Amino acid sequence: MKTSDSVAKRFSLPQLTYRVWKVWQRDWDVFMKTYKVNFFPPLLEPILYLIALGLGLGALLKSVQGMPYINFIAPSLIAISMMNSSFFECTYGSFVRMYYQKTFDAIIATPVSIEEVIAGELVWGATRSLISSSIVLGVVAAFGLVTSPLFLLIPLVSFFSGLMFASIAMCFTSLAPNIDFFNYPAFLLITPMFLLSGTFFPLATLPDFVQIIAKAFLPLTHAVTLTRGLISGNLESSMIISVVWIAAVTPVFFILSINLMKRKLVK
Repeated sequence: MKTSDSVAKRFSLPQLTYRVWKVWQRDWDVFMKTYKVNFFPPLLEPILYLIALGLGLGALLKSVQGMPYINFIAPSLIAISMMNSSFFECTYGSFVRMYYQKTFDAIIATPVSIEEVIAGELVWGATRSLISSSIVLGVVAAFGLVTSPLFLLIPLVSFFSGLMFASIAMCFTSLAPNIDFFNYPAFLLITPMFLLSGTFFPLATLPDFVQIIAKAFLPLTHAVTLTRGLISGNLESSMIISVVWIAAVTPVFFILSINLMKRKLVK
């Protein structure tokens, strides 16, 4: 009985109002004050990857899945930017605002509730995903690697994928006793996703059990699948599975992260 009550508390629906956007607005205002610093890393990083791997390594490969190697990895770079920007914004960024800057305490002192603060942070994490991936998408387009008008749907994928990664990240933030704790999810989750989600080589080249793990438990796999299909215009049934996977997982982690953070902050 106690176990079921505990689970129910962790998944109680948060009570949210328009004040969520006030939290988002605060983060946006801070971001715009330092936009130059936030703009150049997502701009320069994909250029280096496309030159070093796409052109350099790609010169040694004839094709991957019927396309030049640079075309294969370009969508992956967009998906990776979705993951990195939202995940690290809601781990390191949120932890600094919560623990060091005491920003959460200051906001909660107003009519904004704890749940709304966390929801605002999650929406901001999704927005960071949208901003970063749009910059990378611009770089990919400048290299002439966009071959389908379906790329216009990528911002939509970016926002909801970013919300998913932000929610997962906030769950880790709720468990973090100190900022060094984030080395664990960075090494044990982000790095495997970076390498094993069909980013730099097809999943089919991996052993079957690794493919199953990647498709079932690594969120980046589905972001990569959707982005690659929209960039190339090669629509496959696996994209439907990816949409359903993200749509099912995101609300679970969204609600769970808000409840876990609420418990942490109340203590």
